[in-house]
Amino acid sequence: MCRTTAVYTHGMGLKEQINEDIKAAMRAKDEVGLRALRAIKSAILLAETAEGAKGELSSEAEIQLLTKQVKQRKDSIASFKAGGREDLAEAEAEELAVIERYLPQALSEEEIQAEVAALIAETGATSVKDLGKVMKAATAKFAGRADGKVVSEIVKKLLGA
Repeated sequence: MCRTTAVYTHGMGLKEQINEDIKAAMRAKDEVGLRALRAIKSAILLAETAEGAKGELSSEAEIQLLTKQVKQRKDSIASFKAGGREDLAEAEAEELAVIERYLPQALSEEEIQAEVAALIAETGATSVKDLGKVMKAATAKFAGRADGKVVSEIVKKLLGA
């Protein structure tokens, strides 16, 4: 099976990049890539045409959209594995790998910890009571580059929870 290797290039918008990659996946007969790319394209179109939407998505909205797609795949994988459906879990994992190529490079736990420590100092947080303030700043800073659960655990640990 041939895999498309295009990665999100910031020179063109996500929508244009996905359209180009769909064409490449069709030419390469990459069923998995095509399925994942069509799911992304569908999510983009839904977001652009949603009530109150302003048409084109911002780069932050694109990252949010991709992060949501990743989270959905991870949840599905866990559900399928719990139900003994390894075949469906594998299909979701393959799509997940394709979608993750369009997200910014993920940060390591050490990098997250250093950034969170800086955010704690920046926000003046001193205890667990300030968790919300730090998480708000961290969510904005790490959008698409770190798992929210990991960030939350690190914030709690550093605040002494």
